[in-house]
Amino acid sequence: MFSDEALTGIIYSAIAGTATSIGAFPFLFFKKGVSRKMLDIFLGFAAGVMLAATAFSLVVPSIEIGGPIRFIVGFLLGGIFIDLMDKFSPHEHLIKGYEGPLEKGKISKIWLFVIAITLHNFPEGMAVGVGAFTPEATAIALAIGLQNIPEGAAVTASLIGAGYKPEKSFLVSFGTGMVELVGGIIGAVLITFSKPLLPYAMAFAGGAMLYVISDEVIPETHSGGFERLSTYSIVAGFVLMTLFDVLLG
Repeated sequence: MFSDEALTGIIYSAIAGTATSIGAFPFLFFKKGVSRKMLDIFLGFAAGVMLAATAFSLVVPSIEIGGPIRFIVGFLLGGIFIDLMDKFSPHEHLIKGYEGPLEKGKISKIWLFVIAITLHNFPEGMAVGVGAFTPEATAIALAIGLQNIPEGAAVTASLIGAGYKPEKSFLVSFGTGMVELVGGIIGAVLITFSKPLLPYAMAFAGGAMLYVISDEVIPETHSGGFERLSTYSIVAGFVLMTLFDVLLG
């Protein structure tokens, strides 16, 4: 049987994952995409929230629980893991387009979107599942759910802008959010059977999320001419999540 903490992590990761649908839902009625400026604002805010969650809800607790060595090992492994997945998985970014080892056109564009968002969302779900074993459980779940709202909007708007029907775009956004449930289950089960892995797992999730922020999200928001707006959005997301973390902590 799962412990109470594990069940909490699984439930929280499911709730955080479905938050993508909140951002995606309006596009079922608007039936059109958004401007590049709005995409950069959405993604910048999400990056700021993720950055604060990484620093205060994953990195700091990892060091407090396991010390600097365990943090360094887990953090580096998380970044390397996402780097390898990014290198060897064909995927389509919202803005900068196709990346991967296969020739472009071998896989449909919608599946490439799904793979790309899966690479982003898996470590987020794992962070929620692992975080349930710490006092930061609610703060982590809130952070991931909060940043999933603008991310869900950005994904859905991009797919609609690429020519996909709003209903199909909504389902893709919802499905990619559910990847976080998978990550949450894996994280919760891992710590259930091996509590000493907790500081490593928290650091791993933090390293993976920081890699995504630095390698994917921020460069995309700073490549369309709206760097200043996206930077302020990052600051706003960081400040908001920091305040939530303090209030919930």
